[in-house]
Amino acid sequence: MMDKTTTPGWLPDFFEPFRHVGQQVADWFSPRSDASTGNGAYEICLELPGVPQEAIDIQLHDGVMTVRGEKSRQRSEERDGYFFSERQYGRFQRTFRLPADASEEGVSAEFKDGVLKIRVPKAQETAPKAKKIAIGS
Repeated sequence: MMDKTTTPGWLPDFFEPFRHVGQQVADWFSPRSDASTGNGAYEICLELPGVPQEAIDIQLHDGVMTVRGEKSRQRSEERDGYFFSERQYGRFQRTFRLPADASEEGVSAEFKDGVLKIRVPKAQETAPKAKKIAIGS
């Protein structure tokens, strides 16, 4: 006889197919992205097909960039004896921690053909300044 604190041996195997469902759902609502660096700036690109530009919000605060939006699409088709209707809705959010040398000034974004490109300039490097230290007696 099994006591109430023991889990049957088959139970973990039963739930195995569902173990990563939460991550898969999050990935479905999270747009694909890539990041690169070069030419004095970082570039972040997000794939947002079907998302209107007005539905995209980009926020930058304390070195963290957050891109939010909402996808809403409906399609209906009706012919003789045939009716088709499809709806897609979903909110998404992606957060990026910017590198220490990223400048929050001069950030720009462009949205074209369902791809959002965000350009984050690198901070200007300044040469270290020498400072004379007086010796007290």
